[in-house]
Amino acid sequence: MSRPLRIVLTGATGFVGSRVLYGLAASARESGREITIQTLGRAAPAPSSAAPGVTWTPVDLTDRGSLRNAASGADVLVHLASRISGDEAQCAKVNVEGTAALVDEAARWGVGRIVHLSTAAVYGPGPHHGITVDEIAPAPVSAASRTRLAGEKPVLAAGGIVLRPGLVLGAGDRWVVPALAELMDRVPARWDGGRGLLSLVDVDDLARLITTLATAPDAPASGVYHAGHPEPVSNGDLMAELAALDVLPAAEENWTWEACLDRLGRVPGRVSERQFSLLAQDHWYRSDEIWRLTACPPGPGAVARLAAAAPWYRSFLAEG
Repeated sequence: MSRPLRIVLTGATGFVGSRVLYGLAASARESGREITIQTLGRAAPAPSSAAPGVTWTPVDLTDRGSLRNAASGADVLVHLASRISGDEAQCAKVNVEGTAALVDEAARWGVGRIVHLSTAAVYGPGPHHGITVDEIAPAPVSAASRTRLAGEKPVLAAGGIVLRPGLVLGAGDRWVVPALAELMDRVPARWDGGRGLLSLVDVDDLARLITTLATAPDAPASGVYHAGHPEPVSNGDLMAELAALDVLPAAEENWTWEACLDRLGRVPGRVSERQFSLLAQDHWYRSDEIWRLTACPPGPGAVARLAAAAPWYRSFLAEG
């Protein structure tokens, strides 16, 4: 009998990580292979995540000492935790120093596989139209993106796999669709005809990919991979589906990009012009390679999966 596959997982309480934890537990049930999952973080996963073979070890990525022996006996490290708010020093403490310390522990214990979640936001302002990995030099503009790019380096130096998804949608998304809702209120139109092409991925499809990378007998070569759905989606199609599902209002008019920016500047809000561009103009990253290398079906795409998430989005937006 083969010995258990031992996985260490960070970020298990987060938007993506909670789905990965569920996927790893489901993989164990469906395959019949024993998988032990040690979650690391400041808080334990929700009780609903409890499953045979799942344990929690309290650690703080800003405290190197708390990570001592965190990877003891592990075969795989899946590092999904990151800080996405705060100033440069706060983000660096988690995304750079914490990642490096955790990877050092993995190397010390001989962990054979590392899977790390980064972001396509490391490329900075677009438009980006179907670019491959590092076809253009990364040029991150926020503290979170700069430090997440820097956090890729120790992972790659240790022979790990780095995933850069674009926009992640699904129940629990507190950024993409809520930002679109604010923008529709401030700029009530089809933005530049809705022609901007976006790299989207449903959170459960991304979790399936990460689960596959963690549990498959063989993994792709170390490197950076885009992790959106292979087919880009136009902003217009995304907004039309959200309107059809009664998540967002339908746009009645087409406005030029210049008119959109003018209105955005005159109506204050939390979403910046840079973030508006990220959601409305071309930000499409070629992502077919990682799905092909893992033989993991990418699914029908984030727009096709929106119906399942629509009740959550409606409830969340109503509360806001």
